[in-house]
Amino acid sequence: MKVHLVNPSDTAFGTSVITPRWLYVLASATPSEYGDPAIIDETLDHLDPETISPGDVVGIGIHTANAHRGLTLGRIARERGAYVIFGGIHATLYPDEALELGGAHSVVKGDGDVIWKTVLADCAAGDPKPIYDGARIEGASFLPARWDLLPQGRYMWASVQTVRGCPKHCSFCSVWRTDGQKPRNRTADAVVGEVVVLRRLGFRFIALADDNFYPVTLTDIELARRQGNQQRVAELESIRADRFDLMARLAQLPSDTVFYTQITIEAAEDRSFLEAMNKARIRGALVGVESVTPEGLKSIFKDFNPAGEDLAERLRAFKEHGVHVLGSFIFGLPSDRAHTFDATAALAEKANLTFAQFVTMTPYPGTVDFERWEKHQGPEPKKVDGIPITRFWLIPHHLRPKLYTTHPTMTSEEIRVRTQAVWDSFYSLKSIWRRADCVKSLKARLAFVMISKLYRQMYANTGIATDSARRQSANRWARLLAKPCVRLFQGKPMPDLAAPGAADPTPFPIVT
Repeated sequence: MKVHLVNPSDTAFGTSVITPRWLYVLASATPSEYGDPAIIDETLDHLDPETISPGDVVGIGIHTANAHRGLTLGRIARERGAYVIFGGIHATLYPDEALELGGAHSVVKGDGDVIWKTVLADCAAGDPKPIYDGARIEGASFLPARWDLLPQGRYMWASVQTVRGCPKHCSFCSVWRTDGQKPRNRTADAVVGEVVVLRRLGFRFIALADDNFYPVTLTDIELARRQGNQQRVAELESIRADRFDLMARLAQLPSDTVFYTQITIEAAEDRSFLEAMNKARIRGALVGVESVTPEGLKSIFKDFNPAGEDLAERLRAFKEHGVHVLGSFIFGLPSDRAHTFDATAALAEKANLTFAQFVTMTPYPGTVDFERWEKHQGPEPKKVDGIPITRFWLIPHHLRPKLYTTHPTMTSEEIRVRTQAVWDSFYSLKSIWRRADCVKSLKARLAFVMISKLYRQMYANTGIATDSARRQSANRWARLLAKPCVRLFQGKPMPDLAAPGAADPTPFPIVT
């Protein structure tokens, strides 16, 4: 019985930015009696159905954006006689969809680290169950990934997870519902051990692929103190201390190791946390800015974010501590007006953001926004190609609308065009070269330009453009730019590197 683990994607670039960690975690969870799993990341190359034999197990992880492709692959694998198992956020939310439309024998809801070996044992016995509940496991049970199975020279960045869950409740995000609002931390030993394995392989740049790297704010602790809840204060301070311990350990790794993470803007108020990030060489962070107006932030339950000059000042605080910000903005909120686009572009420049992304409002399943939008569509929603718009991920990509929510003052096409214009402005050659002063040498500046252009090709032109010709052109350019970018990020392998302050990590865990 061969095990295949598949990350679906409509577009294969040949090279990818960040390793899809879940593939290698499930590889780690696969008992040795089944051999090494075949890992197929379709952002690199598409699955070859001929590699699947009757009786094999095909595990497919899906989120909403790649659900259509994933369901297609499930049907193909089922036709080949394989046991088809679905997991991931989307399958957790819509298990019946995978069973009815994706050819699935089983769906794993929640975390797969622990339950996966049970699924495989049932398949080996010819008796897979329709639903498995992996629940939310604690950080001590998170498995390190089988990075020894990585293909060489195909990824720019590696990825390690330090915490699951986010205490926030943003209306556009499903993480706090699927992963929970209680932070589930891994130990510093586990994280550093996995980083060491990756640095041995030559990865210098590593994403800390967390829901929120700053799970406890100073405001959270102060509120618990005012409430006289000493138990809660102790709990929060313990989580905070774990974060500082982890960063202190990361700081002991080779000085050419660079980290990137995802964090809320509240960390800008916590100067000691920013200083610890700097010492740990966490040089970049995706910060969800979302909107530059108080009205926009309130509409998405993110009014803990500042607006205006206060927002620009806090974003600059990251860079002042050596942390470059990838600012994320959402267009198409009900409070947005035509001038919002120019105001957002100006803020991105004023805040001295190193990178930025501009996405259009999409109601994703599992979110408050989706529930409100789905209810608004009524019992007979509009259909596209016979599929209700409230199941837009099932509509073939070339037929899907670019935006799904109506706006009180702008058409969907106007929002799309204005969004594309902001991308074009922020990533113009002149603007990129001006931001390239964040690095010193001419070689580094040229690398910065190349990476910026690659980012725009992969995340703007392939998604916002309406015509297929432009998307295909963007795909070709991305493939051309990606290969040299991989070489820019690669470091010299350090096979003898030891983990600082802990026992030497094994290349991968032994699962029995």
